[in-house]
Amino acid sequence: MAISAKRLLIASTEAYCGKSATILGLGYLAQSKEISIGYGQPLASDFKENPGDPAAAEDTEFLASTLGLSSSQAKSPLLSLNRNLISQRLQGNDRQDYSSAVQEYANQISGDLIFLEGPSNLWEGSIFNLSVPEIAESVNASILLVAHYHPHLLVGSLLTAKKFLGDRLLGIVINDIPPEELTIASSTIKLYLENQDIPVLGMIPKDRILNSISVKEIANRLNAEVLCCAEHLDWMIESLSIGAMNVNSALGYFRQRENMAVVTGGDRTELQMAALETSTHCLILTGRIPPKALIIERAESLDIPVLSVDTDTLTTVEVVDNAFGKVPLHEVIKVKQIQRLMEQHFDIDRLLRHLGLEVAKSA
Repeated sequence: MAISAKRLLIASTEAYCGKSATILGLGYLAQSKEISIGYGQPLASDFKENPGDPAAAEDTEFLASTLGLSSSQAKSPLLSLNRNLISQRLQGNDRQDYSSAVQEYANQISGDLIFLEGPSNLWEGSIFNLSVPEIAESVNASILLVAHYHPHLLVGSLLTAKKFLGDRLLGIVINDIPPEELTIASSTIKLYLENQDIPVLGMIPKDRILNSISVKEIANRLNAEVLCCAEHLDWMIESLSIGAMNVNSALGYFRQRENMAVVTGGDRTELQMAALETSTHCLILTGRIPPKALIIERAESLDIPVLSVDTDTLTTVEVVDNAFGKVPLHEVIKVKQIQRLMEQHFDIDRLLRHLGLEVAKSA
């Protein structure tokens, strides 16, 4: 049992701030210091945007596998929050003392440093006594807060979080900072927060790869038929374009984008061909209208996957657009990018000193 282990609760001010990516990067950094780590998620949210997608249930397994954690080092969520569980709690049918349950849960995770992934925000799980401050109090954990970069709103939300979390707040990580704003953010926002006794341990720049989505993920979310190049579904999509104009306008528009998915009607052959001649990684044809043979032939010659979907263009674009930055980190390219960014932009030695863990000396 890891009763004497240091525990760090990775929390966030809002959903999709990058908690999982932060834990993955921290795991690598701690292991590079020869520190044994563990991982758990006391409260998971089971309100899936895509209920048919099993990937959401595989996050713990993926993180454990990627970091090489044993079954004693990584535990599935104690509680998966959904509408039924909330209803049972509100109606008085669930009276379990989860503060005691989370203590037992944390004690079952082995490692010198245990990372616990927090809920979607600071107060989610309150009716189960599993909000961020309640979890931290129950298991005696320090808190690392991950926040999305909002230049005009960030400081106020973090000052409020500091009042809410008290002395358990060990530090913060600011994610998704536009590279051109990194210097000014460091000299203003970081300096101000440090002066308010809020250690800024990481300032992570916005990254195209981490915000991208694989063709495979798009196909799954759209329930698409893959018409060709299924062997290239691991290609990453960084932007989305709509083919709904004339060919000349489309070419100029497409040439301004990189590594894009193009959504257009199955009957728009001229736009499909224009898309294939630019930086397109995936062609999505709406209306389930089969494309002409010359389109498939050209796509195969360029190794560009072509997907066919039943939905209309507007719905298709909405589904894909909502996926950017919100998909599991299951691609190898993303894992490597997280490692690189955390190595360059996170102060792991400072974190370990705050936790009271001795930093391994390099030979």
